[in-house]
Amino acid sequence: MRRFLPSLVCLLLAATACGGGGGGSSGGQSDPIKVGLIVSLTGNYTPLGSEDKKAVELAVEQVNAQGGLLGRKVELVTRDDKTAPDQGIVAYNQIKGEIDALIGPVFSNSALAVEPLAQRDKMPYLSLAPAQEQVEPIKSYIFVTPALSSMYAERYLQYIQAEGIKTIAVAWDSKSAYSVSGHKSMVALAPKYGVTIAVDEPYETTTSDFSPVFTHVRESKAEALVFWGSGAPGVTAAKQYAASGLKTPLFLTASQASKLWLEPMGAQAEGMTVQSAIGVVGDHLPDGKQKQVIDQMATPYEQKHGYPPPQFAQDGYSASLLLFEAIRKANSTDKTKIQQALEAMDLITPNGRFRYSPTDHSGLSPEFISVNTVQNGQFVPTPWAKEQLTKTVNAQG
Repeated sequence: MRRFLPSLVCLLLAATACGGGGGGSSGGQSDPIKVGLIVSLTGNYTPLGSEDKKAVELAVEQVNAQGGLLGRKVELVTRDDKTAPDQGIVAYNQIKGEIDALIGPVFSNSALAVEPLAQRDKMPYLSLAPAQEQVEPIKSYIFVTPALSSMYAERYLQYIQAEGIKTIAVAWDSKSAYSVSGHKSMVALAPKYGVTIAVDEPYETTTSDFSPVFTHVRESKAEALVFWGSGAPGVTAAKQYAASGLKTPLFLTASQASKLWLEPMGAQAEGMTVQSAIGVVGDHLPDGKQKQVIDQMATPYEQKHGYPPPQFAQDGYSASLLLFEAIRKANSTDKTKIQQALEAMDLITPNGRFRYSPTDHSGLSPEFISVNTVQNGQFVPTPWAKEQLTKTVNAQG
């Protein structure tokens, strides 16, 4: 029977109870369990990858403080993909022979480059990137931790419909797998929600002038502009939007749900709409199992780093919980057993409740995504999102 654990405390106690027996473990009884972590520590996605790394390190510290897993310590083997797909491949090849499982890349293009290698090697792999192509079609050893681009697209369309908006503009980065996937899903799903896309505007990651986009939106009947982009374009476009005088509301995706976007935006961010994982708005949730597991991460993270965990940290910590629980359930570091345990997973994490299965390696649903406005430099759920999240949290107990 499936079950879920409301907090890492429960997971750790259960893991400790397993003791050092760990029948079937592929390593020696005193050898550490080695988890590979490939993230962007240099290059354009450094701000994202560094937050993932901090969160995974926190999860490892917590589990080791409780005796580790299967009576063994957990050890991270970290590499930098330099925000480049070819370097992701280099990093994977450097560590594949010494690790029991892999967490990594946050850059979708790198994640897609590493994925076939992990599948070939039967390496349990929890991706930190949301690109749809990773799990469509299913690859048995590949699992995704963030909500997929299609889920962010659908959540926005649900919100847009609830707000009575009929016509939108969409801008998307043609060089980003995350953005391309999100745009494709939004186009496909828009008719389901009675939404027409009046402006469909591609740009490139290196774009520095978004005024043509704003001109096209201004000349259209669009009632909102949905901007798909990660890293620098999210700041550049939002700043130029604020200066443009465009009255059409700007909707940004979860790639902007962190201080990495808020700080450079400053007061210009006020009133903008930004999606996020449920964990980013944990303070606004009712008490329950979901809030409990968010707090077990958020409190020590903020104490250690001086700010609340952003979107990317939520992903890294959630991936760690999923992997630790899979190892505990497998009672082994045998890669096939870990893969099988992941496919039977039902676990609440800061990103929401995961229900992986042999036919679903993303595990989440759009109900765990929040739609927020920026108020006094903070992400605050819209009234619609707060109502929806409250229902979701209360249903979990």
